[in-house]
Amino acid sequence: MARVTTKYVCNSCGYTSAKPLGRCPNCQAWNSFEEEVPTVTGGKARGGGAGGYGGISGGKLTPLSAVGRREEPRTSSGILELDRVLGGGLVAGGVTLIGGEPGIGKSTLLLQVADSVARAGGTVLYVAGEESLEQIRLRADRLGVTADIQFTRDTRAEHIAALMNEHRPVLCIVDSIQTVTVEGEGAPGGVTQVRDGTSMLTRAAKETGTATVLVGHVTKDGTVAGPKVMEHIVDTTVFLETVGAFRLLRSVKNRFGQAGELGVFEMRGEGLIAVENPSAAFLAERPVGVPGSVVAATVDGQRPMLLEVQALASKTPYPNARRVVVGLDPRRVDVVLAVLERRLDLTLGGLDIYVNLAGGLKVPDPGLDLAVALAVYSAVVGRALPANVAVFGEVGLAGEVRSTVASQRRAEEAGRAGYKRLIVPPGLAGHAGVKSVEEAVGMVWQTAKA
Repeated sequence: MARVTTKYVCNSCGYTSAKPLGRCPNCQAWNSFEEEVPTVTGGKARGGGAGGYGGISGGKLTPLSAVGRREEPRTSSGILELDRVLGGGLVAGGVTLIGGEPGIGKSTLLLQVADSVARAGGTVLYVAGEESLEQIRLRADRLGVTADIQFTRDTRAEHIAALMNEHRPVLCIVDSIQTVTVEGEGAPGGVTQVRDGTSMLTRAAKETGTATVLVGHVTKDGTVAGPKVMEHIVDTTVFLETVGAFRLLRSVKNRFGQAGELGVFEMRGEGLIAVENPSAAFLAERPVGVPGSVVAATVDGQRPMLLEVQALASKTPYPNARRVVVGLDPRRVDVVLAVLERRLDLTLGGLDIYVNLAGGLKVPDPGLDLAVALAVYSAVVGRALPANVAVFGEVGLAGEVRSTVASQRRAEEAGRAGYKRLIVPPGLAGHAGVKSVEEAVGMVWQTAKA
């Protein structure tokens, strides 16, 4: 006799349960379970028929040696920073999921990409699930879009796949995947709808060779809404986030390139404009000759950048001195302060210490330890660092300066920005490294006297 199986799925992570739960045991989300459409099971008993697997035979096997080598063709998005994040451009048949807060600029960026691809001669299909065509036309006029992009308001996954198969566009943009529906699968935006819609569009993209971009909503904690399996289905996942006056596009998964790449944009009236030199942008307002300001070479993802580490020390009016840290790991800053007190005999007990990574970025990089140490020392003693000095290095509990990842790229980025004197760990070719925080302090202010 046929049996109906009911299960409940967490719309945040895809965890399944036989009954609805108030809190998901996997991702800890509250009230996130939705009932899936019941499926009917029955018929022949398991293992019945010919053989132990119902008479089903295995498919053809292909040895690795027989598989050919092929570089997937790419299409430039027309925006260098986006091409960097994607690993060289849009991949034919590749599916990219882009997430970000509402109003951050996802639709703006994708409309610019659609315009660039269409002007280069490619056919672009834009599925407008959340906005009317008149709204998109107003944005296109503001951005100066002149290409003839093909739009549709039909958000049924079967019809989108049919359009891709019929017209074979170079690029298909779906804004957003939460509006896509699959026939007979429940309400739009549900777990089943999002998962099956993503699977169907991904299959269509592979079959037609269409580079496809899906816009995804985000939850209150910043992750892409919907089942986690959606992120496993797609080839690339990128997030757009706001940092100060800039927008950062960060890749967290990329089957066709390096994950962790970072692109920097600035929102202007004409759209999202790529910032080709983020180091100069983040250091544009740095005060020169002020104690407590240090230029640090860091790596965010795979991209080296120069940032300003600021420190301020003031006499505390409270029984317990305060430690305020913005943009850095507070625990690492506490370790650096302890090293300064113990190894350099720097008295910090009666001082409030404020440490800030200027620009709004949050970078958990151990290579910023030495910059924090020199910034705090400079703020306490009231002596500014020379204007042409850049710093990086990890600080150990014994006061030693340790090497960091991507040291050569950090040094090259500092050199391109005009910082000729580097205070770095030992072992970097062409630079005299420092072995301890004491040695770093001595080198900085010996350089200042010279």
